Amino acid sequence: MGADAKTAMKVEMTDAAAKRIARIVSGEPGKTALRVSVEGGGCSGFSYKFDLVGDRNDDDVAIEKDGATILIDELSLVYMGGSVIDFVDDLMGQSFQIRNPNAVASCGCGTSFSI
Repeated sequence: MGADAKTAMKVEMTDAAAKRIARIVSGEPGKTALRVSVEGGGCSGFSYKFDLVGDRNDDDVAIEKDGATILIDELSLVYMGGSVIDFVDDLMGQSFQIRNPNAVASCGCGTSFSI
């Protein structure tokens, strides 16, 4: 894989997401990371799934920042390359949000998208 392809596959997390993940994991015994995956389904074709996990799989890519870890499997990474994972706390509530440059459409709930 060339340098451009590796850069395109990169996923980043914001400081806000790192802070929230670290706080959540610290309160969950045995959990060490937030797993983000892409599944078929949802109102726009694909949906994001978030799980707290205590172990890594062989095909996981780890994104680490300020004591927080996000794990993404290689298949999900294909759909998420170039994304930024953020944690937003506003009038609409608190949620993890993924800004995905590959998505051509998304739903109002922000958890599903199409390519």
